[in-house]
Amino acid sequence: MFGNPFNHRLPPGSYEKFLASGNLSFLYRPELFDLIILLIYFGVLIVLSAYGLRRFYYLHLFRKHRHERVAPAGHFEELPMVTVQLPMYNEMYVGPRILNSACQLDYPKDKLHIQVLDDSTDETVGIMQQAVAYWTDRGFDVEYIHRTNRGGFKAGALENGLRTARGDIVAIFDADFVPHSDFLQRTVHHFTDPRVAIVQTRWAHLNGDYSLLTRAQTLFLDGHFMMESLPRARAGLFVNFNGTAGLWRKQAIADAGGWSHDTITEDLDLSLRAQMKGWKFVYLPEIECPAELPVEMNAFKNQQNRWAKGSTQVCLKMLGPILRAPLPRPIKTEAVFHLTANFAYPLMVVLSLVLLPAIIVRFHQGIWEMLVLDLPIFVASTLSVALFYIHSQKALYADWKERVRLLPFLMALGIGLTVTNGKAVLEALLGIKSAFIRTPKYHVTGRKDSWLRKKYRGKIGIWPLVEIAFGSFFTWVFGYCVAIGNFGVLPFLLLFIVGYFYTGFSSLFHNLLKFPFVDMQYRRLRALID
Repeated sequence: MFGNPFNHRLPPGSYEKFLASGNLSFLYRPELFDLIILLIYFGVLIVLSAYGLRRFYYLHLFRKHRHERVAPAGHFEELPMVTVQLPMYNEMYVGPRILNSACQLDYPKDKLHIQVLDDSTDETVGIMQQAVAYWTDRGFDVEYIHRTNRGGFKAGALENGLRTARGDIVAIFDADFVPHSDFLQRTVHHFTDPRVAIVQTRWAHLNGDYSLLTRAQTLFLDGHFMMESLPRARAGLFVNFNGTAGLWRKQAIADAGGWSHDTITEDLDLSLRAQMKGWKFVYLPEIECPAELPVEMNAFKNQQNRWAKGSTQVCLKMLGPILRAPLPRPIKTEAVFHLTANFAYPLMVVLSLVLLPAIIVRFHQGIWEMLVLDLPIFVASTLSVALFYIHSQKALYADWKERVRLLPFLMALGIGLTVTNGKAVLEALLGIKSAFIRTPKYHVTGRKDSWLRKKYRGKIGIWPLVEIAFGSFFTWVFGYCVAIGNFGVLPFLLLFIVGYFYTGFSSLFHNLLKFPFVDMQYRRLRALID
């Protein structure tokens, strides 16, 4: 395909004409290379569009079940003992806040056992010891457990806490969550049904309007909880425990094999094993549990990387047993889509690499062919994503029309994450182990709160530069498509450009903010804007 000096049988003068015009159409010839490119291109598009079109199925289930409410089988005459587990690691800014919230739950003191599962290695230890002493002096049953190693990471901490947990019901809250005082009263009665193992509530957002990044995360998480978890739960499909803002029956944890350390998404792993054992999952989207969203790009990336890698690890571990189990076909089908969803990230990287030669080949095969084949695939996938998130916002917010204006940016952000998340998926597939990297939180809830001079910045490596390189490449591709008159692909190319540049430059910029001079100038700019 790539002409002289590419040594192809081009008509005389073609290479000179290419040098004079800069038009890559002279590089096109229908041969084996074209076939390989098209096979890769359409293979990736078909797989990605299958995941996109799956969202239409979720939309169908959502419309069918959205008004359903799950009522408890009964009400406890005497409330059961509940152990509240608060796992944390180096959470000096938010650790006391979650303990305060746990002690303010509307539940009898004699029925409430709180465990601070602290694996911290910094000042958090002393801060949490003081906070625990404060509440124990006021009559609360608070147990402080500090491990000197992080064996099993969060799963290990939860497992260790179960050894002394006095409650038959275990509520779990990560350090960045702030449950409402009526949380237990609204959830615990579902355990009157002896088949119920898990009660999961919906995440809300303490700082959803803090920045462009947090607003995008709000859209993303709302879509998951309203358009995936709700339809799955109401349709009797497998649903994943989200690691926090939920409750477990202690007996069900033991029956399912306990917390496992062989994946970094222990929540998904255990919830699947429990449901395969026949335990019941209850999802309550009407109950919100607010949490603090990551405000720093590298922290957000670390969170997404962990979820992508851990979900892939669970896929390798659990998909085979699920498919071999005597389960209904809809459950198995949904498990395939659910557990392999993160494969889309490395596929998007492949698409990014082959998109230019594919554009050249398809354009010179004819505009009409692109209109009847390529464009409908892109449009259908984009439409499914748009409707998916529009319905989630419409179900939750009165100002949903204002919120969905951010949809193009959310799509771009998803593309921008493909490099690092694709790397995470490949690491899982290759069996490369990594530590549980927790997402740092800074007690940022309002626009005036600042995280700039706080600890817990992660290393960024070379990946922002790779993302910027991808953004630069697609900027050139955009210019090339304008030059040849291929205007139909421009909106989609813009998503690639914005996504890669935003994730790359934001990572670099947020890392630079750790330097005092840059921090000071940024603060001045924010003050002027506000």
